[in-house]
Amino acid sequence: MQIGGLQKVSLNEYPGMISAIAFTQGCNFRCPYCHNPELVDPDLFGDCLPEEGVLSFLERRRGKLDALTITGGEPTIQLDLIDFIKRVRKIGYLIKLDTNGSCPEVLEQLVGGRLLDYIAMDMKGPFQKYRTVTRSKIDEDKIRQSMEIIMKSGKPYEFRTTVPKKLLQEEDLLEMGKLLRNASCYILQQFIPTRTLDKQFQKYEAYSQEEMEYLRDKLKKDVPVVRIR
Repeated sequence: MQIGGLQKVSLNEYPGMISAIAFTQGCNFRCPYCHNPELVDPDLFGDCLPEEGVLSFLERRRGKLDALTITGGEPTIQLDLIDFIKRVRKIGYLIKLDTNGSCPEVLEQLVGGRLLDYIAMDMKGPFQKYRTVTRSKIDEDKIRQSMEIIMKSGKPYEFRTTVPKKLLQEEDLLEMGKLLRNASCYILQQFIPTRTLDKQFQKYEAYSQEEMEYLRDKLKKDVPVVRIR
């Protein structure tokens, strides 16, 4: 596992749980507003943490932490993700996975193997804008497959979208609401124009709190639970 960082404790990353966070290094998307550029751009990569050291830390914190959140970057492109999760679960931890949904075959294995306890998937935009927002040649069918796997998993989950005004407008969000009509929870994440992968995005305007609340209320017509984060 290419682990680029470890946050030793978080009270809000995994709902209702005390969690550590492992940040994987590397991503197959290039979202310009990404706030973890050091995990996405190879030119910014630092030294990885030894996997055994992370596991040793989790062993020592057993009983004080409930869960490990694995985020990135994009965890599902890590070739040994499944083996790593199995080792963490043997220690006794719940697992929350953050993913961009680009690797449904990995999600299928994780869900089928009962290796996940909570799943958070980033929805980048309506399908016709996916390649523009992610600056990648993503197969939109893979995103659809991942959505279906997650909603049928039987596990708690959330879909979430970071909302930069430069890229996503009201009609885009409303279209996404229709895509997520059967989802149990949708999170709108405020775009914060600092530490972005594309530094130009630090100059762009963010939606105000009032505008975010307006978008949330409009989306509630399609998705029962919509929250702002």
